[in-house]
Amino acid sequence: MIQENKPAAVGAALRAPAPGWAIEADVVVVGSGVAGLTVALRCAAAGAKVTVVTKARLDDGSTRWAQGGIAAALGEGDTPEQHLDDTLVAGAGLCDETAVRTLVTEGPDAVRRLIGTGARFDADDDTGEILLTREGGHHRRRIAHAGGDATGAEISRTLVEAVRAAGIETVENALVLDLLKDATGRAAGVTLHVMGEGQRDGVGAVRAGAVVLATGGMGQVFSATTNPAVSTGDGVALALRAGAEVSDLEFVQFHPTVLWLGPEAEGQQPLVSEAVRGEGAYLVDADGVRFMQGQHELAELAPRDIVAKGITRRMLEQNAEHMYLDARHFGARMWEHRFPTILAACRAHGIDPVTEPIPVAPAAHYASGGVRTDLSGRTTVPGLYACGEVACTGVHGANRLASNSLLEGLVFAERIAENITSPITSPITSAPASQPQQTPEAATGLAIGEGPLLPPEARYSIQRIMTAGAGVLRSAESLAHAAAQLERVHDEAADTLRRDGKTAEPGVDTWEATNLLLVARVLVAAALRREETRGCHWREDRPDRDDPAWRRHLLVTLGPGDTLDVRTTDSEAFPATGALPGTGALPATGAPSTTEASAPLTTPRTKTESHP
Repeated sequence: MIQENKPAAVGAALRAPAPGWAIEADVVVVGSGVAGLTVALRCAAAGAKVTVVTKARLDDGSTRWAQGGIAAALGEGDTPEQHLDDTLVAGAGLCDETAVRTLVTEGPDAVRRLIGTGARFDADDDTGEILLTREGGHHRRRIAHAGGDATGAEISRTLVEAVRAAGIETVENALVLDLLKDATGRAAGVTLHVMGEGQRDGVGAVRAGAVVLATGGMGQVFSATTNPAVSTGDGVALALRAGAEVSDLEFVQFHPTVLWLGPEAEGQQPLVSEAVRGEGAYLVDADGVRFMQGQHELAELAPRDIVAKGITRRMLEQNAEHMYLDARHFGARMWEHRFPTILAACRAHGIDPVTEPIPVAPAAHYASGGVRTDLSGRTTVPGLYACGEVACTGVHGANRLASNSLLEGLVFAERIAENITSPITSPITSAPASQPQQTPEAATGLAIGEGPLLPPEARYSIQRIMTAGAGVLRSAESLAHAAAQLERVHDEAADTLRRDGKTAEPGVDTWEATNLLLVARVLVAAALRREETRGCHWREDRPDRDDPAWRRHLLVTLGPGDTLDVRTTDSEAFPATGALPGTGALPATGAPSTTEASAPLTTPRTKTESHP
């Protein structure tokens, strides 16, 4: 049904007990990966009081699982312009070129600052130069790595130690619930549930003038993923309930080479890094045929969407459950020194890559879309920022280039911190001094209990629905079936609440399942709406890329009654996210400390469709 374009209702929230405690901060950062901890460190260094909230331990997010490395033009002969070109090609026409240029030009110095913080990347024993490798979609060696294939773990170690040394307040084992707002509609903190016993347990609140979402991805919406168990889309769900726009959620990257553990395997699966192919491993079928040759000029090193499609096609042709990655020619010494983590994971599952090919199949890996931001990390809700995998900056377009994720988290985290602490914006005070500070219970946006909670077992139903209908291969039929099944899950819970006044008990499992359903519904609605194949969105019934009709973004907000408002932009350019209250119209691109003239922030013409 087409309806008039109008602002979505705000104020929806998860059912939860009222906050029983509260703490004060200038900035609350939700998430403890490379993005979240970098924001925290930079804001604290500028004098802000920072609280970091994280769902498990500080080092338990997606960052520490990153094997390949961090991409930046650090090598001799490489340039940011070449890095930009490779990123734009991978993004299949939907990258924001200004955002990409920001990433590749600011990236090298950001990596050097990370090294200055204490990160130790693998280097040549004689020259001390950082060793660089290649991954899919890169035409040069520009991937810096650490511990062979433990780059994320090294970056996580570095930042966690720095945060602890800086004395930044942390709240671990805490699931964020919803956004608090002040009387002006500006972000004023978050509610959260601490899993444990002590001074802070149960539901509480962190009141802060700036809220930064760095919650990572939503891979757990599928049955098989490389994401850790905590990646349940909590940040995207929170942002939607707060009235923020999300974009490009249909572009879920499936990593081509995930260790195949059998047809019944579910949950987090071991990743076999793209760097293995970068060092010369081959993809082969059961007969030893290199099937990627002739499909792309880079063969096994083509962008991830192309390799995932190539593997899936071959599996379908041969009625096979997996393909193989052959790196036996590396020899034991190279495996032990360059890829010790992957070697150990394979051997733990009874596979020795030194002597046999590794069975691999695609699995959900990375969300190229998320909460829409500008280049300063600002969302469409004043005072709410997002960075890392939870955000959609426009850098990745329709498909992320390998190893750009850690760099994006690093670069845009620094830009967020600069915006928050800049005297031009001064967003640390959440309300004018003349207004009294609200309690969490009185703050707008905490309308507790508006919708039903799902039982914990619904998580597995959602995962199976998504894997079957919205996985690597999609069609109008599969997506429509998935959408109907997801609506049935939602409607059954809503009907029970209306009829009997009953819903699942508030708790971590029910909140996570409810968040997963919301992001799954948005993903499927966007995938059904985008009637083309582009990047990592592969429609069997629409096999061609359609630039005239679809070189544009889908923007989604949550409407009244949990409806989804899905709109398209007029072009591949993102509209501005909006000005912060009291600061005038800041430039929609570029850091706030630049001398660019202020530009008007306009709302684009959009086409709106309401999905029940």
